[in-house]
Amino acid sequence: MRSEKSESHSVWRFSKATRAHPVIDAADYFEVIQAAMMNAKHRIMLIGWDFDTRIDLTRSRRKKGAPPKRLGDFILWLADRTPELEIKLLKWNVGALKMLGRGKTIVDVAKWAMHKQIQFKLDGAHPVGCSHHQKIVVIDDKMAACGGIDMTADRWDTREHKDGDPRRKRPNGKLYGPWHDCTMLVEGDAAAALAELSRARWVTAGGEPMEPCPADAASPWPEFLDAEYQFVDMGIARTRAEYGEAAEVREIEALFIEQIGRAQKFIYAENQYFTSPKIADAIAERLKEENPPEIILVGPEKADGWLEQKAMDGARIELVRALKEQDREKRFAYYIPHTKGGEAIYVHAKLMIVDDRILRIGSANMNNRSLGLDSECDIFIDCDRPGNESACEAIKALRASLIGEHIGLPPERVTQLLGTGKSMCEIIDNERGNGPTLEPLALPQLDEADKIIAENAALDPENPDEMFEPFSSPGLFTRVRNLRKPKR
Repeated sequence: MRSEKSESHSVWRFSKATRAHPVIDAADYFEVIQAAMMNAKHRIMLIGWDFDTRIDLTRSRRKKGAPPKRLGDFILWLADRTPELEIKLLKWNVGALKMLGRGKTIVDVAKWAMHKQIQFKLDGAHPVGCSHHQKIVVIDDKMAACGGIDMTADRWDTREHKDGDPRRKRPNGKLYGPWHDCTMLVEGDAAAALAELSRARWVTAGGEPMEPCPADAASPWPEFLDAEYQFVDMGIARTRAEYGEAAEVREIEALFIEQIGRAQKFIYAENQYFTSPKIADAIAERLKEENPPEIILVGPEKADGWLEQKAMDGARIELVRALKEQDREKRFAYYIPHTKGGEAIYVHAKLMIVDDRILRIGSANMNNRSLGLDSECDIFIDCDRPGNESACEAIKALRASLIGEHIGLPPERVTQLLGTGKSMCEIIDNERGNGPTLEPLALPQLDEADKIIAENAALDPENPDEMFEPFSSPGLFTRVRNLRKPKR
């Protein structure tokens, strides 16, 4: 199988970011990205798994003279107010019919299609069964977002994840549950690199080639947004299945293994899925060491959808159980976040922090699909890169902030506790109050039907061929048995 050359087997490109800022949860992200898009002069590219034109980007009352809150109207408003502005939207093609059945969506898409400045395309440039999963926004090639947040329904939430928050409302008026997510904003050469990647994806999906934006525009970075990271070297990693002239890319898989192997003290990760035997094997090898790093994973209580729950949750249970058996030093834990009222918070974030020296945010899950099938993009800061040492304190502060968000403690208190030498597990298990909390993942025994579904891996194959021959490689339980083998 052909493979595309890059700077290394685990990184496509290193590029300097004049500013970078992680955004936690979609309430803040929608506010920031709306403000940035209002500063656009030349081109906005929206690359996503899904878009829902009916969503409101802000849940506050609209003030007189303010831009439209609704995404479909806002895109039209942007084009009308800036005649030279191009707006390109690229969405995964599967689910297109469902999208057009969303109330006024078909009207919105028709209005976009009639507007000479707006182009909306469906991305089907992937093998059958694979998906376009990147979530990237590029503005004037000078500012970009890369992470896990789609501009679609059920995403908006605040970091408080309040029980019964009436603002968590779908376009049809029904409420949805608490949702946790994140993305990374970058400015400068790192944004230009993401722009290059996005233009290439547009062409692969059948769009006309585009030239880079003129260099005359000022940065669209919102004035109110302070950046924790300045003049840092950012790494970009990708996944892509071979399709047509596009070669296979598995940088994200290699990067996960590499960064797990580099941990000296700890790994803190938030991820929607945990079903990859390769990632589990990398963790198992660390846990077998005499002085292993502490490894904390945070994920949702259950997957979204009945079949995904049977397949993905069953695989996760077996992998976590096997890792627990290897965890002689009690250094591994898998937690589920809950609100103050006890409702499970859905974790859609794809974030990893290693030793407070690596911060990684992107679209890739810890599952087989994200390592070899779907189009993915992760971006990271590595303090071992020249000039990046100053980023460590901000990474440490982010980890404290995330732990504090999940257990109801101020970040300053978490930082203080970490400074006493307490492990993350000790802080999580001993310092929880009456607010939000993290609970260990339950590990029930799977019945025979659930085992068959988990073993099949049809929803989470390691390569496109297994879509049609799911038992063509060793199954989940063979891989789990291998995890349990003692280290030689």
